[in-house]
Formats: sequence, structure tokens, C-alpha cells
Amino acid sequence: MTNALVPAARDILTTLIGFDTTSRNSNLELIAWVEAYLGEHGVASTRVVNEDASKANLYATVGAMCEGGIILSGHSDVVPVDGQDWQSDPWTVDERNGLLHGRGTCDMKGFIALALAAVPLFKNGAKPVHLAFSYDEEIGCLGAPAMIEEMAAKLPKPALAIIGEPTMMKVITGHKGITVHEVEVLGHEAHSSLTHLGLSANMVAVELMHDLAELSRGLWENADPASPFIPPHATLTIGKMAGGTAPNILARRAQFVFDLRCPPDVDPEAVLAPFKAKIAALDNEMKQAFPEAGVTITRMSNAPPMAPSGSREAEDFVRRLTGDNGPSGVVSYAAEAGQFQQAGFATVICGPGSIEQAHQPNEYLAVEQFERGADFMVRLAEALA
Repeated sequence: MTNALVPAARDILTTLIGFDTTSRNSNLELIAWVEAYLGEHGVASTRVVNEDASKANLYATVGAMCEGGIILSGHSDVVPVDGQDWQSDPWTVDERNGLLHGRGTCDMKGFIALALAAVPLFKNGAKPVHLAFSYDEEIGCLGAPAMIEEMAAKLPKPALAIIGEPTMMKVITGHKGITVHEVEVLGHEAHSSLTHLGLSANMVAVELMHDLAELSRGLWENADPASPFIPPHATLTIGKMAGGTAPNILARRAQFVFDLRCPPDVDPEAVLAPFKAKIAALDNEMKQAFPEAGVTITRMSNAPPMAPSGSREAEDFVRRLTGDNGPSGVVSYAAEAGQFQQAGFATVICGPGSIEQAHQPNEYLAVEQFERGADFMVRLAEALA
């Protein structure tokens, strides 16, 4: 039965990889293809679009419309290939030495392809499978919340949610949350020899970035040694920065973006409270000197963590399907699992491939992992029959 599923899943994977769904792009071509595929199997689906309708989530119920179903969720977007040294076309599946190369094979179109290939198996189940495919996971888990809210309101209550991020088919019961902020500093331009006549946005930005570096060091120094996460503490990194126009001009504008990733027992707002107080004080001080100057901080995304304590029911069910008897794990990356858990669904992460291959040039999903994922889908269909 599994052997029959794999070729169909491979064909679907080839199609999905062919859609360049880098987060900066629309995903509507992929969504339209999935809609049509589901329609061919007699399955209706529902779009949940973003504000300008340029992107969409998609969810669908396969099988009986009743309580106790299983959510299979994955994100349709992928990270960019810009500047990476690929040995093959990243938008074509290229099998080399038992590895399926292509952008998104591992993270996480492989899981989506397997779930879609299993639709004919799920259709006859006594309990349903709810497919849920999101957008913009890679830039802060922005798309899924609206879909999750609608699913929670409109579907018969599912038993649990399985988020198919790459875990080598191991059961993951916890992940860190992520919050991303942009800081913008507006100064007052002047000749760099006349510092008393201006205010350098770059100098203020550097001061604030130094504060974040010290905050990051403090998180490391105060790590909980009993934490199961690696690293065991919240992490804070500055990912982007820009500012200034020329060496001899006091910069008018500077900007940087940072992310903070917290375990379930750490409140990101509490961590950032001193930094935000510093920004408010600096903003007031700068405006007194130059009314147009100042500092603003804007939260760009905020995805909650997933706590192991809320995953027991889902963990036991998935372990019966995978045969995984090892200790449950946690991961330091953020995912949509915390959003499903926050909405009241028992949730775990489990999917084919390794996160170590995600986001890399020549990203790949091992054929062996793809086949294990197919085994999982067959066993799931049998469990719901």
C-alpha cells in the first residue's frame, strides 16, 4: 500500500516544488493547483486570504464531517534561494544519491505532498482528516492564525493537530516562540564636522543595538540548566540593519530588525520591557532637540511557543503511528504548532526530513524519510478507518 502511495506523492512533490512560493511572492498558483487536485477527488476546500488577496491559506475536510478528526498542517511558503550555490535547479526535484533536492522538499512541501497523496485513503475514514496549508510561516508565522481561528469556529472539534515540520519522523512536543521587532531611528542631518548642529541616527541605533547585545548576553548568563531546549535560554539576535547616506553626513535615518525567541516559561514582553523603556526615554530626549527626530519600535510578528504540557494526547496518538518510543523532544525554532495549541488543539510536530537541511543551498529530503512519511500516512488512514 505504501509503495502505491510513494509514486503519487513524488509526482505531487515535483509539482509543488515547481511553484516558487518564496515568502515575498504570491502562493496563489500553488493554492489553485491544490484546490483543483482536491476537487478531482470530490473534496471541497476553503481559502482564507490576506488583506490584499495576494496570498491564501487553504483548509479542507477529507472524509466524514464529524468530531475527532486529525489536522495535518504545513506551510506553503519557502525561504529564498538568493545568493546560494545550488548544484541543480532549486525549483525542480533532482534525485541524487537517494536525496530529493529542491527548495522546499524538506521544509515542508514533502509533508504536504504526502498528505495530498493520501487523500484517496482518507476519504473513506470514519473520522476525518483536516488539511491546513498556510502562507508566510517563514516570515513570522503570519498567515496561519486567521485560518486556525476559522477552523476552530467552523469545523467539528478535531482531536489533535500534527504539524509536519521536518523532525526525522520523531515526535516534538515543544518549541520556542518568536517575536520580531523593527526599530527605526530618525535623526537630523548635518555636516559630520558640526555634530552640535545635528543628530546622527546611526549613533543612536548603535547605542540601542549595544543594549540588545547586553540583553542577549544576560539571557545566556541566566540560562536555566534544566531547560530541555538547545540553547537552554531565550535568544536575541539582530538580523538586519541599515543607515546613513555618506561618511561625512550625520545620518538622518537608521533601522534594524531583531528577533527574540523564548521558551514557553519566558515572557518576551518582560524581557523587552527595559529596552522599550529606554526607547521611550530616548525618543523624548531626541524630540526636545529636534522635533522631527525620534525612535519607534514596531512589532512585525509574534508567534507563541508550544508547551510540552499541552501535547500529551497528540503525542500518544502519533507515537502509535510512528513507533517512536524515544524521549519526546523540543526544538528551538518557531513554528505554527504554538498557534494551533493556543487555539485549543492538542498539538505535536512530526514530519519527514531534518531541519538541518532546511534553508540550505541544495536542500534535500532523503528518499528514506519520504517513504517513512508515506508509511505514516497509510497508518493514519488505517487508524481513522
